[in-house]
Amino acid sequence: MNASDSSDRARALRLTPVSRETEDRLVAIVALLEKWQRTINLVAPATLPVVWTRHVADSLQLIPLAGEATRWVDLGSGGGFPGLVVAAVLAERPGADVTLVESDSRKAAFLREAARIAELPATVLPSRIEQVAPKIAEGVEIVSARALAPLPKLLDLAAPFLAQGATGLFLKGQDVDNELTEASKSWKIQAEIKDSLTDPGGHVLIVRAAEPLKPAS
Repeated sequence: MNASDSSDRARALRLTPVSRETEDRLVAIVALLEKWQRTINLVAPATLPVVWTRHVADSLQLIPLAGEATRWVDLGSGGGFPGLVVAAVLAERPGADVTLVESDSRKAAFLREAARIAELPATVLPSRIEQVAPKIAEGVEIVSARALAPLPKLLDLAAPFLAQGATGLFLKGQDVDNELTEASKSWKIQAEIKDSLTDPGGHVLIVRAAEPLKPAS
């Protein structure tokens, strides 16, 4: 680890502190990501020098918003953010069960290997979200996504979980207000916006409930 990597990691963990055991799991995940990144584009290359603040801490900020939840589904997990990071933290909670849904077979292979080497309570489903969501929605407490889709589409994807009572934790950019306005044309939404701890222009959208609006007769 070079000096910039070390300082970025230290800054990230000041923003979002974790236990030493969780930090060790995160170190293993980041090391594997840096290795696989040479052949698979898991994160934007320009963000590698700040992977801890840009990706790890960005994901960790969801944990306090989830309360004591142990059943979690991450949609479109990609390079593992927030799914792998969530699983690294929840590994310390009895009964933790994190499901990562990722249709790209190469990214799914990375996620499986990361879950294995870091000994995470994670299951990887290499499937399209639309195909598996209705089958796995029951009992899920949190559904998350990061940079997956505009909110109207994201609510469509997350609907099976929200309908079962799950809370949505969605990492969003500076256009979150516009996305909410657009989504409200077809959804009745109970939501709260929190400023990101790591990105001045970012937000966390907490969706407590969302119901599709009935078409006007």
